[in-house]
Amino acid sequence: MVKTIKNYKRRIIQLVTLILYNHNFLGFKNSQIYQGPLKNFCAPGLNCYSCPGAVLSCPLGSFQSFLAARMKTSILERIPIYVLGFIILFGVLFGRIVCGFLCPFGFIQELLYKIKTKKLKKNKFTRALTYLRYIIILVFVILIPLTVYAPGFCKFICPAGTLEAGIPLVSSVASLRGAIGFLFFHKVFILILILIFSIFIHRVFCRFICPLGLIYGFFNKVSVFGIKVDDNKCINCNACEKFCLMDIRKPGDNQCINCGKCIDICPHGAIKWKRFCPSENKLSNKM
Repeated sequence: MVKTIKNYKRRIIQLVTLILYNHNFLGFKNSQIYQGPLKNFCAPGLNCYSCPGAVLSCPLGSFQSFLAARMKTSILERIPIYVLGFIILFGVLFGRIVCGFLCPFGFIQELLYKIKTKKLKKNKFTRALTYLRYIIILVFVILIPLTVYAPGFCKFICPAGTLEAGIPLVSSVASLRGAIGFLFFHKVFILILILIFSIFIHRVFCRFICPLGLIYGFFNKVSVFGIKVDDNKCINCNACEKFCLMDIRKPGDNQCINCGKCIDICPHGAIKWKRFCPSENKLSNKM
């Protein structure tokens, strides 16, 4: 029962986050991108700047835009200190809790995975495939913006941008429909593939592609919030690793999205929230 309450609360948080990121409802009606003062701030999760409903900037997109700025003459001038500050702040506070609770595209993938069908279970190959994110962040997030002056990941890969901005704007603005070409259809193809794979593979984009999740993973060990393992209680039974759908080796490592589901699985109570989480007994009493 406690487990059900926790999952229910996480779903509510994911839904509320989706709405908070994209509550400029007039933008959808008027097919206009919000450019007010809130756009000076980054959302914690992946959410396209150009989505008509978006009221915050995407940290990954903003990072690339700074690197791709042609008017800056040197690489040092193009380092996005302001955006890095947001990313580091979110990382230090939450780590990959952002992925587990505060990312709209992660939420969409989880909903698709609920469709009843045979699933591809994690294995040695999926764990190896997680290293693809290092190549993506190096090539598309850093090298292409610095050398070609284009936000490589946003322009060539990001499915969230296609779903939230590309398709809504093209479908509602006639002038954009006349301007679409190969690049748009290329990104729609990537989006369709990821959405289809998400039915069979848990969080396929998060595990194998997303650079932002990779960055936040580096903060998991030191983040203020998240889950941790009490080594004094842990007997290395690996029940948590077998239960988890992510490619973790241990709860709280850089593959862990801090969803908290493993807390109820551990037979010895070795997994817990780092801070400010009520005990199971308190939750049970509130019921």
